[in-house]
Amino acid sequence: MFSRDRWNEILEALNSNKLRTILTAFGVFWGIFILVTLLALTNGLKNGATANFGNRATNTMFMWGQSTSIPYKGMNKGRRVQFKLADVAVLKEKLPQLQYVSPRLQLGGYRGANNVSRNEKTGAFQVNGDYPEFINQQYMDIIKGRWINYSDIQKEMKSAVIGTDVVKALYDLGEEPIGTYIKLQGVNFKVVGVFQNPSTQGDSEEEANTIFIPFTTFGKAFNTADNVGWMAITANNDVSMTQLKPRVLSIMREQRNVHPEDTRAIGNWDLAEEFAKFTGLFDVLSLVGYVVGALVLLSGGIGISNIMLIVVKERTNEIGVRRALGATPWNIKAQILQESIVLTMISGLAGIAFASGLIWIMNYALDQSGSVENFANPSVNITVVLIALIILTISGLLAGFIPASRATTIKPVDALRTE
Repeated sequence: MFSRDRWNEILEALNSNKLRTILTAFGVFWGIFILVTLLALTNGLKNGATANFGNRATNTMFMWGQSTSIPYKGMNKGRRVQFKLADVAVLKEKLPQLQYVSPRLQLGGYRGANNVSRNEKTGAFQVNGDYPEFINQQYMDIIKGRWINYSDIQKEMKSAVIGTDVVKALYDLGEEPIGTYIKLQGVNFKVVGVFQNPSTQGDSEEEANTIFIPFTTFGKAFNTADNVGWMAITANNDVSMTQLKPRVLSIMREQRNVHPEDTRAIGNWDLAEEFAKFTGLFDVLSLVGYVVGALVLLSGGIGISNIMLIVVKERTNEIGVRRALGATPWNIKAQILQESIVLTMISGLAGIAFASGLIWIMNYALDQSGSVENFANPSVNITVVLIALIILTISGLLAGFIPASRATTIKPVDALRTE
């Protein structure tokens, strides 16, 4: 491996027929280039598609009351299911695997419009009543001030955290919103924080037009008592929310006197399940990338093996002379194997280099043009590159094994008289 004469022989052999060497190496080059590029594109699609989940804790489900479809305990079907604040404590007590159970209230329903005013300016915004834990379930960047805390909850403080579009609608350019007051349906609230969505830099219309106030203050100001509109429930990291969901729904049916088989009474949306579908899809795409890249690499390895067989045949006389001068079969085999590995590694590393350049160009273009929907940060883990290098080494050994074995079976006398 460290013999200078051997390296000179390898380089001379590769340079003896440059066109053939280049065409042979192209198969391995193209295989590794396709493998790395496909995996980078798959990761780019995965990053883009999961960006919509990026501002939420993905091991989460949302649950709300609907109307019953089965009579139960003397109550007719069609009864509206109304969650209560006590249900939150029951869920936490019976299911310690739950990390967060956040009761929520909302004025005007989903994406509801509410009259909000400040001085002579008015706007229609969504108003949510929440607990401090909710920011751990739907991440937000607090760009000014603070988020709701338990002091607000316990003292029923009239505090408000507003979105960036609320600031644009109710405040003059450059005006400081922190410490000012806004009116929500005639009730004054003090602005203590301004937030934006971290995945969209505050451009999401729904969230940028939202106002968050303490849950307890919401109940007192808007006469909702101990009612809960809906819940955001997040399981511990080592527990699947999808697996816990049947138990959660069962407990809530029991709490609200709903028939155990009434699946319509309590609505839910399993974010964890939806996220798992996305990640499963991209895992399949990654597998396809590996398979396609491996097949192309295999074809390149076969091409190298065939060319090395031709090289051995062309160098039969040389092999005979070397054997006659005392070269052992292992010396001959090592020479052929080393030539095969060098050719494979050079072409493979060139493929990785070109693929890395293409990935850099894609990321640079994305940075210059802004984000592209469902596509972001195409990249490949360094582990993949290391695995590719190992595959290249093994491919080089396999590609040269048959030609090297053939070279060692040639008798010196036969090799010397072959023309």
